[in-house]
Amino acid sequence: MHWIKLSIVAVTLALASTHTQAQDNYPSRTVRMVVPFPPGSGTDLLSRLVTDQLARKWNASVITENVPGASGNLGAADVFRSSPDGHTLLLCPPGPIATNKFLFKDLSYDSTRWVPISWLTTVPYVLIARTSFTGDFKALMAHAKANPSKVTAAMPGPGGTAHLSAAYLESMAGIKLVHVPYRGLGPAINDIIAGHVDMMFDTFTTSLPQHQAGKVKMVAVASPQRQPAVPDVPAIAELYPGYRSITWFGIVAPPGTPAALADRINRDIAEIFRRPEVRNRLDDMKMEAVGSTRPEAARFFAEEAALWGKVIEDAKIAVQ
Repeated sequence: MHWIKLSIVAVTLALASTHTQAQDNYPSRTVRMVVPFPPGSGTDLLSRLVTDQLARKWNASVITENVPGASGNLGAADVFRSSPDGHTLLLCPPGPIATNKFLFKDLSYDSTRWVPISWLTTVPYVLIARTSFTGDFKALMAHAKANPSKVTAAMPGPGGTAHLSAAYLESMAGIKLVHVPYRGLGPAINDIIAGHVDMMFDTFTTSLPQHQAGKVKMVAVASPQRQPAVPDVPAIAELYPGYRSITWFGIVAPPGTPAALADRINRDIAEIFRRPEVRNRLDDMKMEAVGSTRPEAARFFAEEAALWGKVIEDAKIAVQ
């Protein structure tokens, strides 16, 4: 029996040594950061910042690879099927991590099995309106309540954060909007600017320049508090306590990725997110840097899934 115990110890030590060596040698080849959206998107720009910094830190090839399609599901499925060795990672907004599982009936990946790496950044959502609307946020809500199914809300992508934010506001404010679908953000914003649609939720990053140029009217921010860049614009939560809508970006790894390796990648990402040049670039992109620990990321992803899962269920939103 003694030799059996010794054998077990030897095997355990050998496995531990192999895992340690694998982490010490990481990365041993090109690391793919899969972005499940086209080049030029906010997700893509963030990924290129992260991959550039990681390439310098690791002295290795780290690339952004765009695998767009199906609301982020094609790229997510690509990563999900990849070897859990840290050389293929997914960088994306909430959909593939937290909300798509409530919207799509048949996904080819299981988002509950992702290995969280990091919650990278947040971007507040804002409510914008056509400039011909002369009232403030309270007036817009009063108008919507007095005119059910008369106020139009642009919807650049069914089941996206803009759609869910509007559905959440309908629930809390007791209003009924007309959701107008668009194939992408550009056409939706153009119709807001032209005055063809009344309102739309959009990211603070893309709406602020349009608001400052007088092309759209920012009537409220969906972050829990007001934004310093627009201190006169109220938070929705001031009228409807508890309301918040942010988009965010995270990195996850395929199921089965060893915890020690995931921890190593997380520590390196946290380190680059403390660099002044990275934080300055994120400020320019109007993104709030987080660079969380892995437990913080896991907890936040779960909270977001719970929040938006309920909104989707209550509003009976389905993409398929």
